[in-house]
Order: sequence, then C-alpha cells, then structure tokens
Amino acid sequence: MLVYPSANDLSSRTLRYLTGLLADHRCRIGSRWRRLACGRQALLVLAHLRCGDTYARLATGFRIGIAMVYRYIREAVNLLAALAPTPEQAMKTIRRKAYVILDGTVFPIDRIAADRPYYSGKKKRHGMNVQVLADPAGRLIWASDALPGATHDLTAARTHGIPDALAADNIKCWADRAYQGADAAIRVPIRGRHLCGWRRRHNRDHAKIRSLGERAMATLKCWRLLRKIRCSTTRITALVRAVVALELASY
Repeated sequence: MLVYPSANDLSSRTLRYLTGLLADHRCRIGSRWRRLACGRQALLVLAHLRCGDTYARLATGFRIGIAMVYRYIREAVNLLAALAPTPEQAMKTIRRKAYVILDGTVFPIDRIAADRPYYSGKKKRHGMNVQVLADPAGRLIWASDALPGATHDLTAARTHGIPDALAADNIKCWADRAYQGADAAIRVPIRGRHLCGWRRRHNRDHAKIRSLGERAMATLKCWRLLRKIRCSTTRITALVRAVVALELASY
C-alpha cells in the first residue's frame, strides 16, 4: 500500500474549535480513554467533511478500524449539527440586516434511476434540495433541512416557512425566478424574454444584488463531501448543519 502526505486548507482555528467541542463532550459523558485523542478525532472529521475522504482511506491513514471511523465522524457531526442556527435564531440575525438573499441548491447524491423523488429535473441528477439565506455581503446565515431533489425551490421555501417568517418581520429578500409568486417580501426578477427600458434595468440591478448570494453557495460547496454525498439521505441534513456550524464558527 502506498502512503502519501495530505493537506487540508482549513485554519488551525477550526481545528481548535472542534477539538474543544469534542473535549467538552468527552468530559460530559465521562469518556476515559479513546484510541484517538480529541485533536486527532477533530482532524479525522475535518478531513472527511472538507476533503471528502472515505472511511477506508481515513481508517488507513489514522490506523484505526472503519467502524471506529464511522463512530467518530457520526459523534462529531451530531455535536456540530446541534449548534447550527435554528430558523428562529436565524431570524434574530436577519432582523439586523438591511436585506437577505434566498437561494436553493441541489447537492448530488448517489442514487439509482428508480428513486424518482430524489431526481431534480432542473439539475438532471439525483440530489437533495437545500435552501440557503445569506446576508448582503454573501455570508452564510442559515441553511434548511434537506428535502428530496424533485422538490421545487418555492415549495421547499414554503415547507420551511421562509416566506411567512420574512413577511411577518417585514424583511426584504432578493431571490431568483424560481420563487415567483412566493410573497411580496421576496423580490424576484420581472418575467419575460424581450424586456426593455426600466424592466431590463430592474432585472440587471436585481441580478447584481442576488449574485452575492452565490458566495454562500460557494462556501458550502468548498466542503467536498457535499459535492457528491454517498451516505443515507436521512443523514444529509446533519451533514449540512455541521458544515454550517463550522463556517459560522470561523466568522
């Protein structure tokens, strides 16, 4: 077997944050001894989330069993997911912003053609739909639970109660055409192919504002595990929430 060194582009601050979280958890549950120290477990989890390394590769690199890798990752992901902001906590942050940007993305998953609920006709692939709210600078604020990829963005937003929450606090929100007809609080481009005059200028200015929301999407997709998720669909929400918690901790 060939062995080679690898690198991770995350900062040491992220490693220390997760290490401290794991150390507090071990003290709380009274764990006396583990095969890996807290720092090594944190590094293993970050390698899985950021680089997308498989259980088998991590087991070889850290010289532990595959089952132990699975338990270490699941433990850390559950701890991080519990720290991700809830919709109510996100709304408290949003109220301090001039406006927010709403967008949806489909994270690819490994499924067969028979799994129709997970097939996104827009993306032409199987995936899970996640709604994201970003601030005017494009920083990530909140990410929703994952829904099957066949779910339309507007349907997903309504399922999570996003339009109602924004309208209740009179918060301005910019979104793309997929959210046409959501609510007056969500501003979308004017429909039409051959627009001119003020309508064309409106759509151009709208696109400039909305484009900053792509930074939040890029932030999530920098975590390579989310580019092709091969775990059970019931675990994807926890993975996304764990990534959000790590990103927010780095701000």
